[in-house]
Amino acid sequence: MKKAVLLFIIVLFLCSFGQKQKTWLALGDSITYLNDHLDETDNRVTKGYLTRITEKLPNINYINQGHNGWTAVNIAKKIEDLGLIRADLYSIFLGTNDWWHGEPLGTIDDYKNNSGTATVYGAFRVIINKIKSLNQDAKVVLITPMQRTDFVYIGDAHNNAWGSYKEKEGQSLEQFAEAVKAIAQLEGYPIVDLYHNPDLDLSKLVKYKRLKDPQTSQYKNYSYPDFIGIPFDPDEDEYPYPPAATHMTYDGLHPSDAGNQVIADQLLKYFKLTNSH
Repeated sequence: MKKAVLLFIIVLFLCSFGQKQKTWLALGDSITYLNDHLDETDNRVTKGYLTRITEKLPNINYINQGHNGWTAVNIAKKIEDLGLIRADLYSIFLGTNDWWHGEPLGTIDDYKNNSGTATVYGAFRVIINKIKSLNQDAKVVLITPMQRTDFVYIGDAHNNAWGSYKEKEGQSLEQFAEAVKAIAQLEGYPIVDLYHNPDLDLSKLVKYKRLKDPQTSQYKNYSYPDFIGIPFDPDEDEYPYPPAATHMTYDGLHPSDAGNQVIADQLLKYFKLTNSH
C-alpha cells in the first residue's frame, strides 16, 4: 500500500514538473483583490478563488490585478498605468462597481466602434485592446458580475449599498452581466456567467441579515427578501452579518470561502482545458 502511494506521488510530481509554467493575470475589483488581503475580510475568508485555482493547477502562477472599489471605466482610464504584463491567460471580472456607481452601460456599438471610456462597453474594448497588444495569442475568459444583496462593509458600516434586486440609476446589474456575455460572444471568448449561477442566487448570498425589528426594537434575523426596506443605522446598530450569517458571501457582496469555491470551480473547467494545450 505504501509503495502504491509513493508511486502515485512520484507520478504526480513528474507530471507537474513536465507541464509548462504559465502566467495568469487576473484583472478585477475587490473580489479579486481580497484574495491577497484576507485581513480585510476580518479573516472570514481563508482562501480566495485565485489561490484555490493555482493550488489545483500548480504550473499556473497568478498575478493579482484586483483593484479595490474600481470600475471597468476606472481601469480603462488608467490602463497604461497599471503595469499589466504579457501573460498566457487573462481573466476579467468587473462590472459590479460600474453598476453601483451609475456608470452608463452604453451599447455593443460602443464596443465595436472603440468609442472610449464614457461607457462600460467602451471601457471593456479599451481593456481588451490592451490585452491583445500584450499577447495576441493569450487565452482570455470573461466573468460576469455575481448577484449581490444588501452590502455592508465589515470595516466601516457607513459603506453600504442595496442589492441587485433593485435598479441603480435606472440600470439593473443583470444588464451589466448581459453586456459581458455579449462581449464574450463577439470576441469568441469563454464566459463564466456567475450572475445566473443558481449557487449564487440572491437567496443564498447570506443566511440572514440581523436587524432591529421596527416594531419592537429587538434584534431579529431576517432572511432574504424579508430584510429589504428594514432600516439599518451604521452608527447605532450592530454589524448585520455576524459570522453565522455567512453563506455564499460574508457581507452581502464579497464571496465567502464557499462563494470563492464556486467561482474557482467554474473557472477551473476552462483553465483545465486551456492547461492541456
